[in-house]
Amino acid sequence: MKIVLLGYMGCGKSVIGAFLAKKLQVPFYDLDHEIEKSTQISITELFQSKGELYFRKKENEILKVFVEKQEDFVLSLGGGTPCYYNNHELLQHEGVFSIYLKASVDTLVSRLINEKDQRPLLHNQDEVSLKDFINKHLFDRNFYYHQATKVVVVDNKSVEQLVSEIESLLN
Repeated sequence: MKIVLLGYMGCGKSVIGAFLAKKLQVPFYDLDHEIEKSTQISITELFQSKGELYFRKKENEILKVFVEKQEDFVLSLGGGTPCYYNNHELLQHEGVFSIYLKASVDTLVSRLINEKDQRPLLHNQDEVSLKDFINKHLFDRNFYYHQATKVVVVDNKSVEQLVSEIESLLN
């Protein structure tokens, strides 16, 4: 089974994905890391030097490769991945089980406020503007995120609890 985790930045896709893959004994991939490997450029540098459009095109190309793979894996997407180039339709591909890791705005703000330097889209945000920014993004992305096979709420749950919940959905 190809398990794809999607959701807003800071919802825990990479951490939960790595833990889930280890528990299921399948490879774990992070789409952003795969883009960095493919381009030999960090995501931050890609945004700065080539622009978001170039990044989104690369993201789509690499996601297509994963969806076509014949192996089982867990893949975490970037927060915006489902919203561009009809990527949400790729998540409907046969053998793909997609999970939207849904976090509240307050949870996301508390996680992201200290990570602004590592997140190209958040550089100039203070706590109030960050909350507004996330609210707007979640509103804009709501349709795409809800195309996932299942929705799992992450608020106030440990990684272990979330992985157990996801495992129960897979059976």
